[in-house]
Amino acid sequence: MKTHKAKKSLGQNFLKSELALREIIKAGEIKKEDVVLEIGPGKGALTERLLENSDHVIAIEKDRELFVFLQEKFKKEIENKKLTLLEEDILLFKVKEKKYKILANIPYNITGAILKKFLTENIQPSLMVLMVQHEVAKRIVANDKKESILSVSVKTYGTPKMIMKVPARYFSPAPKVDSAVIKISNISRNIFNENHINEDVFWEVIHAGFAHKRKILKGNLKNLNKTTNWSGILEKIGLKENIRAEDLSLKNWIDFISLIK
Repeated sequence: MKTHKAKKSLGQNFLKSELALREIIKAGEIKKEDVVLEIGPGKGALTERLLENSDHVIAIEKDRELFVFLQEKFKKEIENKKLTLLEEDILLFKVKEKKYKILANIPYNITGAILKKFLTENIQPSLMVLMVQHEVAKRIVANDKKESILSVSVKTYGTPKMIMKVPARYFSPAPKVDSAVIKISNISRNIFNENHINEDVFWEVIHAGFAHKRKILKGNLKNLNKTTNWSGILEKIGLKENIRAEDLSLKNWIDFISLIK
């Protein structure tokens, strides 16, 4: 098989760490009957381990050269239907499985788009284990208690946890930044159902609240609706009038949005 040169335009950095691969598999809690979706299999390092643990792996590869490479590498697994290999853009991929997990070393340039697509899919994955930039992973888990629109977005649909930091040297070619494995479990829409909140309204308020980072929350929300008594709602749930969006926990947001008429 000929060697494949990574394409910067597709965010290709191939993982070569056995430890990281083992930790991804471990975090995925894969059973033989699980359907596992892999995004951007690259040269198939993670794919090999997924196939050892699952009887049905779906791998989506956009790069034509890598797709052909993988067809040859996994010819037997494709023939016996353990592996379904598709040449597609993951952001245009239509989910047909009723139950599935996502385990992947994803292209970092579309991390946000991938998270949004699958967390808000009609058929959501039950669990996601992803390799992302370390700084992005830190923002998602928000251990510093400073929330972002990214962390709130993920926590609304699931429970994020950082599994491990992965230094840049564990990739070929080595990226300029370190990476991390994150796990998002308990994925559902329960927050909206249990609190009787409209999903579209929720995101409209969240986006407005985070629109200008330096402004206080009620100042941002005035652009959404000038007649609503935002100060009164903040007071009702015990929050200061000059609070910023980043200082609200997910529970604060739920309580806040539940009171909007």
